Amino acid sequence: MSNTFDIVLLTALPASGKSEVRRFLANVEPKKLAADFHIGETLQLDDFPYVHMMRRIDDELSAMGKERMFFASPDKPFKNPYDWGTLIETINQDYKDLLSNKRYDDISAGQWLIDKIESAALKIGIKPRLSALEPEIKNKLIQKIEKEAADLLKDKYASYTKDFNGKTIVIEFARGGADGSKMPLKPPFGYDYSFSCLDEEILKKAVILYIWVTPEESRRKNNARANPNDPGSILHHGVPMEVMLNDYGTDDMQWLCDNSEVKDTVTVKKGSSKFHVPVARFDNRVDKTSFLRDDKSKWDENKVKEVRDGIKSATDRLYSMFVKK
Repeated sequence: MSNTFDIVLLTALPASGKSEVRRFLANVEPKKLAADFHIGETLQLDDFPYVHMMRRIDDELSAMGKERMFFASPDKPFKNPYDWGTLIETINQDYKDLLSNKRYDDISAGQWLIDKIESAALKIGIKPRLSALEPEIKNKLIQKIEKEAADLLKDKYASYTKDFNGKTIVIEFARGGADGSKMPLKPPFGYDYSFSCLDEEILKKAVILYIWVTPEESRRKNNARANPNDPGSILHHGVPMEVMLNDYGTDDMQWLCDNSEVKDTVTVKKGSSKFHVPVARFDNRVDKTSFLRDDKSKWDENKVKEVRDGIKSATDRLYSMFVKK
């Protein structure tokens, strides 16, 4: 039995501290990372870059006089909320590509991105959109997004490895529902739906580390971190307020924990299969992590210790369940 997790699902409302926790862990010496947190060298997967590129595609379509495909406007939620499932399918694809070191050198990066988003949506049951564009519009779109898509592919390839021994795949995403929603959240909102869309091989190996903040604190931190000049940044992007209220006004993690069949797990139903995924939370309701966005040289030692102790407590609980899987 390995002393490190295979896969960590790093989840929380937006701006709760997920990316900050990732940055903290990336600055822990490898032996201490494994000994203290049961996490090996991390390989990162995240659905935010695809959300950003969906908005970029919409912007380019709008500039060409075409209807936006994914969002009614830059500050609105998804037109089709089942695109939350599309995003999970992009994670499933990235996971499989990571395991096989798959490359896409035979096509342009822009073409790769369009094909990826389209195939992910089709698996969720969404009718063709990008592939239905007129060839001239599609070709122009590919050219417009080529550089950003190439950067995304470069980051993807940077995580590739031939040896997964002692490594931990960290998969980051945020889910929720409208402010005031009753539980359980109805599909396609919330973690219940998105977990059920994850590949079975992920669910078999995963644990869930949840960064716990209130929706009000999530909105406050979202406004504080937003940098309009860097909308694609993992650490500094801002989520539009209408999206915060309608898609992230609440979430269902507490409900899933309270209603799980096995204590300290989330019960995930996928077709005829059922998975009990270990879960623990790092309490960030009183902000402990924003300082981690600063240069490491400015990190306060007492604040670092508080983060370390909180994460260690959560990952120790997770590991006690992980070894029972």
